[in-house]
Amino acid sequence: MAILPICHYPDDSVLRQKAKRVSSIDSSIQRLINDMVETMQQANGVGLAAPQIGVSLRLAVLQMPGEEPMAIINPQFVKRSGEQEVTEGCLSIPGYFGQIKRSASVVVKGLDSEGKAIRIKASGLMAEALEHEIDHLNGILYIDHIESQDELHEVEA
Repeated sequence: MAILPICHYPDDSVLRQKAKRVSSIDSSIQRLINDMVETMQQANGVGLAAPQIGVSLRLAVLQMPGEEPMAIINPQFVKRSGEQEVTEGCLSIPGYFGQIKRSASVVVKGLDSEGKAIRIKASGLMAEALEHEIDHLNGILYIDHIESQDELHEVEA
């Protein structure tokens, strides 16, 4: 496994591209998933999308506090409901956080790391993380959801 460099906004155009579907899950995808999990954990993140490491594929890894990491391949929203205001940051926009609105609960379908169909019902932090990572797969950053520059804050050291 390897820790991969994380792309930072605005330097990398792959962050603004819609990622391509994963057509087959082979050993290179398995290796990518393992490297992404290690990279996410080293950066103390709860999620990481492939475009954040310069790979334009519809793949994300997530790890909620106290839980095992998981991968979701070719994720799609089935349902979104409610609204929650969250304070969000991003490994690709280090040093900043912002207040945005996200869905309170989501249902997402996709494939797991073995290629099996999965359906995830989530609320709270997991719903927020799924929306955040799927946004990355569509070339959207959390700062695109900020209604006013007053809602973007620099992290104090």
